[in-house]
Order: sequence, then structure tokens, then C-alpha cells
Amino acid sequence: MDYIKSNKEAWEEAFEHRTPGWCEDIIKRLGEEEFPFLESEMWEELQTFDLKNKTIGQFCCNNGRELLAAMKLGPEKGIGFDIAENMVAWANDIALRTNTRCSFVSANILDMDERYEDCFDLIFFTIGAITWFQDLNRLFSKVSLCLKKGGILIISDMHPVTNMLAFQSEDNYDENAPGKLVNSYFRQEPWEESNGKFYMSGKEYSSKTFYSYSHTFSNLVNSLTCNNLIISSLREFQHDVSESLAHLNNSGIPLSYILRAKKL
Repeated sequence: MDYIKSNKEAWEEAFEHRTPGWCEDIIKRLGEEEFPFLESEMWEELQTFDLKNKTIGQFCCNNGRELLAAMKLGPEKGIGFDIAENMVAWANDIALRTNTRCSFVSANILDMDERYEDCFDLIFFTIGAITWFQDLNRLFSKVSLCLKKGGILIISDMHPVTNMLAFQSEDNYDENAPGKLVNSYFRQEPWEESNGKFYMSGKEYSSKTFYSYSHTFSNLVNSLTCNNLIISSLREFQHDVSESLAHLNNSGIPLSYILRAKKL
């Protein structure tokens, strides 16, 4: 099973099924809002860096809105990567129309080669990105390849504990015990979805299959360190960044985190 190929087809299909007007306000928001599209904690993290004359990258950039927003902090150049060709084309059009110094490339991150070796001062992943990769060691080997020596990786994501919870739309969700742990923390088989991406389409539909993977914190940490990426900070939060578990906010359950690592 070629899960990367399947996910590429599913994401491109999802973008074609997007609700009319979805994200069409991106240019307006970029012009009017100081910090759009990224979580406040992620903005705080990014603002700790002097990005002047720097090159930043976003891996799994979706339609590019987050990288376009991050460019407001003044880096010299930005490059976003995603497997969905139609989303990349859309993002490049927005970058051109806003005269933003960034570009977008349709690529499988696991195929990144020496063209991007030592290219980036900072690379970031946002919510739900690393879940699309089965092998984090392979993924972070590419991050390490692309970062300059001393370069920074930032990951902002759902906490691994959330993989143990049931979402409200799932059969094993118990409304009387919404924080009940129902899935194994150590699950290795992929999650399969074939009902589209509701946040884009506003409705469910029979779609091509999305394959995603759970990762423990130990898997994350070990995969980073094996690739000369040393963790310098980790912040955990009890609020949701996915809009799926907001009913559990501030209930004592870790729901999200931001991790920073540096390439040796």
C-alpha cells in the first residue's frame, strides 16, 4: 500500500471539494490582521527569532496560508512544500498576488534531495502534519538534511495523548465520559478515513482514503535525536488546536504542544 500516493490523491480531491469561498479571505486577512492563521503560542515562538535575512520553510504547508502569515515577521525567503499539486498552485497564486517573498513546491518530503541541503534557517510543522508519515526517523532525516547547522525546527501539534481519545463523531465516543481513553497509545496500524475533510467541504462525502499514523512522544524524541536534532524546549498545553476536542479544554488533559529543536 502506497500511503503517500493515496494521501496525495485524497488531499487533491478534498481541495476540489472545498466549500465555495473557503479561504478566499486570505489576502484580506493577511493585510488586516497582525497574526492570522497560526495559534497564538506559535506566533510567540516564532517571534523569539530574528528572521531578518533568513530562509524559512514549512513542510506539509497545505494551502500555504500559515507560511504566508509567517512571512510577516520579515524573513528574506520562504518555501512551502506539500504533496497536493492543486493546493500548491493556489498558494503560489496568492504569494504572487500579495507580492510575498515565498514560493511553494509540490513534493513528497521523503523525496527531498541535495537541492535543499543546508537551505533553511528554520523549518516548521503545524497541526496534523507529522501524522501523515509512518516513519518519523525518515521524516526528520530530511529535516536535518535541509536545515543549516544551528538551524531550528519547530513543531506545533496535537498532543500524542489525544490519539487515545475518541472524537465526538466516532462510534466509541461516550458523551458521559468525553475524556475516556479508548485507544492504545502504542497503536501502529494506520488510521483510515474515507469521508472527506469536513473543515474544507463543510460536509462529509465518500472520498479517497486518507492514511495517518499515531506517534508516541518517545518515538518523536528518539527520531529527532537520531538525526542530530536536539530538543531545546517543549511546552504542553491543556487546550485544543484542532477544533475537535475543544470540549476538553482546561480539563487537565494534555491536548497540544510546541517543541523546538536545534540541528547540531
